[in-house]
Amino acid sequence: MTSIKLNAEQQAMLAGEHGVAKQMGMRLVLDLAAAAGADSLIPIQSAHLSGVSPLTGGLGLRQFLTKLSSDASAQVAIPTTLNSAGCDEEQFAAMRIVAPNFLDHNHEIVQHYTDLGVRPTQSCTPYEWEGVTTEGLAAWAESNAICFGNSYCDLQTNRESGLSALASALTGYAPHYGLLKAEERQPNLEVVVTAVLQDPTDFSILGDWIGMQRQPHWRMPYGPIPVIRGLPAALDHEQKKALSAAAANYGCPLLYIDNEMGGDFQDNLLFDVAALAGRYADLAPATAVALITIGCPQASIGELRAVAKLLKGKKVTADPVEAGSPPPIWIFTSAHNKAIAEKTSLADIIRASGALLLENTCPEVVPYDQTWVKHILTNSMKAEHYIKSGLNGIATSVMTLADCVALATGTIQITAQATQEKTAADKRKQKVITAVARQPATGNFTAIGHGLPSQTDFTIKGEAFVTAVPITLLGYVNRETGVIEEEGHPANGQSMAGKIAIFPKGSGSSVAPYVLLELYYRGKAPLAILNTQIDQQSAPACSLEGIPYAYDFDADIIANINHGDQIEMTRHGSHVQVHILKRHIA
Repeated sequence: MTSIKLNAEQQAMLAGEHGVAKQMGMRLVLDLAAAAGADSLIPIQSAHLSGVSPLTGGLGLRQFLTKLSSDASAQVAIPTTLNSAGCDEEQFAAMRIVAPNFLDHNHEIVQHYTDLGVRPTQSCTPYEWEGVTTEGLAAWAESNAICFGNSYCDLQTNRESGLSALASALTGYAPHYGLLKAEERQPNLEVVVTAVLQDPTDFSILGDWIGMQRQPHWRMPYGPIPVIRGLPAALDHEQKKALSAAAANYGCPLLYIDNEMGGDFQDNLLFDVAALAGRYADLAPATAVALITIGCPQASIGELRAVAKLLKGKKVTADPVEAGSPPPIWIFTSAHNKAIAEKTSLADIIRASGALLLENTCPEVVPYDQTWVKHILTNSMKAEHYIKSGLNGIATSVMTLADCVALATGTIQITAQATQEKTAADKRKQKVITAVARQPATGNFTAIGHGLPSQTDFTIKGEAFVTAVPITLLGYVNRETGVIEEEGHPANGQSMAGKIAIFPKGSGSSVAPYVLLELYYRGKAPLAILNTQIDQQSAPACSLEGIPYAYDFDADIIANINHGDQIEMTRHGSHVQVHILKRHIA
């Protein structure tokens, strides 16, 4: 199955001597090692698992965990923590969630992970927890934690998916490639900042803006690694957290802030005063806000202190309100930070104001009751990115923390003037994602790529689904139909279901493989997937459920295969050949 030399423990896991779960984990680790071109597996010190909320993991997650739980011997091999869950189970009624069976499904998922020996931290900020290893080699699968850990801790982790991190947690090993190697942790993008940034939301907007500039011609196999020039010499924890969380929206796994560092830059970007002001104008609420959410990623002690200071002596609400009244406000934090807040009176101040203080969950993974939650205001671009996506599809606006609280207390209101300014800003907006214009490919074309070691020979014929822009699977691919639902994406409105999907790689959340698993269980998955680069989003699901997969071709499959072409994929041995059966020229 593999040319990697395995030690006795690894051989035993692969042979199933330590149970089905570890065998599945070792197969996936070896598939990913082959896809990455890794020549060895390396022991890791920690893992952090994403895919906890029924909203994000869905049917795919629940069915897969049930499969693992059938192995009574299944246990993680290294210290492993768990990402944010879909709700605060102790305050479920206060969250007004109406999704059928959500509390039961949430409890089921957390219990399955706990049974595997995972520490049920239910937090997207493991780097803020006592007793969590934030150094050495790791397999972390929460996008903001990956970026923060690589950038500001002594951690080295690739951008793992929920499935690949779980495989590494079960086995204790990860493929030795990418950001686990010092030579790959090099900048590939230069960003010059001339705007003055102070508020954490300023940094959140910058991080998201960097990711939004992604272009099809960028070749960044491990994601954008920007050198950012022009920032203050020393950032506080909240500024670092806001910057890294938002940059991770579009795949940044690492940030350098070093005015002296050079690099092999593929692009140079300028973030000036006009860019910052323009984004604030674009993101400002133009209509009545139904709910304000703070804490994405979950609020740190510093953020809770800032919230308490703004709310002290004020009155707000946590419940739905009549039109024209100040909107309710919910504060999300981790159980670790909430415990500290309880001891330091911060929690009492927040609750005394009337705000809802939640733990174990995060704004982006909650299924809001959309009979009343029609417009959310937040101070986080990470929350904005995912709440407005197909996960909830709720209009989301962004303001600073101080302005969010001021709206909740009635100190400020959304005015007609704000609506006019927002409309003008919308007219100025341009789509960031652009497709490279080219003539349709003609004539014969054949390319040879690599397959996953765990898959055997196959022949697949079908219609090609082709895009040159990475696909954000979680939230931007309908998990029931396979339709791309991302405004501005060249493939927006088109379905991958039943087609041979050809795209560079996945982007966005590390929970993405569970979307593919759900599409597979619903009979709406692609017939096969071809990537130009290693893809931690696609390969794990393909490995586990046998969806034909190939990568790293000897010719440009995106430039030479048209969307709609009839093609054939044939695997013999370790190689996969793709060729044209019939051209589709629009």
